Amino acid sequence: MSSRPPVYLLRDPGHFLSFGFGSGYAPKAPGTFGTLAAIPVWWMAAQFSTLFYLGIVALVILLGVWLCGRTATALNTHDHPAIVWDEIAGFLVTMLFVPAGWLWVLLGFGLFRLFDILKPWPISWLDNSCKGGFGIMVDDVVAGVFACLGLHGLVWLSQYVA
Repeated sequence: MSSRPPVYLLRDPGHFLSFGFGSGYAPKAPGTFGTLAAIPVWWMAAQFSTLFYLGIVALVILLGVWLCGRTATALNTHDHPAIVWDEIAGFLVTMLFVPAGWLWVLLGFGLFRLFDILKPWPISWLDNSCKGGFGIMVDDVVAGVFACLGLHGLVWLSQYVA
């Protein structure tokens, strides 16, 4: 399923979001490009209060269930690689309560991609068991939780190393 979806789908605002503002059309590693597209989204959201950031994350996740399900239906497939809104949501989860700074963004990016690609249990189970828009979203959200926990461990360790 390496074929890119038809470009005309990008004209639809919902599909445009599902494809991560077009980043999912990258010919190689669309999930990585989708996560890269999440960085400016994170940066804008991080300018607000923690409570507002949590609201944005919740909105991105809830909207993503509908968006990704709708796009998967349009493509007649479960989870096309070009659908990367779930990577955006997962990265926003990864960065919850993390100090601002490019080091943390890079580490968060790396940890999220690691958990999203390797899919340790229960991420792999969720990926294989859940269907529809919820199924597309849930494994990346949980990968984001794992990455967030790992990142907070690194933040904690950095207090003792520096």
